[in-house]
This record gives sequence, structure tokens and C-alpha cells, in this order.
Amino acid sequence: MTQQTTNGRKRLRKMFGKIHEVAEMPNLIEVQKQSYDQFLMVEEPEGGRLDEGLQGVFRSVFPIRDFGERAQLEFVRYAFELPKYDVEECQQRGMTYAAPLKVTLRLIVFDVNEETGARSV
Repeated sequence: MTQQTTNGRKRLRKMFGKIHEVAEMPNLIEVQKQSYDQFLMVEEPEGGRLDEGLQGVFRSVFPIRDFGERAQLEFVRYAFELPKYDVEECQQRGMTYAAPLKVTLRLIVFDVNEETGARSV
């Protein structure tokens, strides 16, 4: 398409606004939801979760040991409880839609024999 300019010269301009092939727009909200569900693994049974997502985060952080190695904190499992309010109630009240996350941890305290250095629970 050409267009006449004020000084009389013709300038060749390409118009890209009439491209017939249009790429399909992905559902970006669905992509975020799938990523979030994959990270939390809410639908997976507690014993069958892979070490990915939130399970992987907990496994990478725990066990936590104290400096003297007399105590150790271990990760056992996590579970989500049902939300207190549904989505519509949260919108009406101006609240954030949330569900409680319950994490079960195990604290092990060792008795250390001063003479041999052996540890026992």
C-alpha cells in the first residue's frame, strides 16, 4: 500500500493489520491454575506424592538438626483442610479465598552418651 506524503514522494508502507492467519489465544488463567494445582498436589493421596512441588520443598528443607545434633525435626506429611467460606462468600465479605494447610512434623530428641558419643532416642 502506498501513501502520498506532504513533499510529494511516495513511500512504500507494509500493512500487517490484515493477516488472515490468527494464532489462537491460549487460556492464560487455565495455565496458571494447572501450574498451581501441580505445585500443591491437592488431589494426590498423601502417600503417593512425588518429591515435586510443595512436597519437594518440604523434603529439601527437612530434616532440620540443631547445632549440637541433640534434636532433629522431620517432615511427615501435609494436608489441606476445607476452606471456611466458599468463593462467593469470600467475594461478598471482601475476604481472601484460602484453605488451611496442616503440616505434621516429628521432633526427635536424642540422649547423647558423653563417654562414647552414642545417640539414643
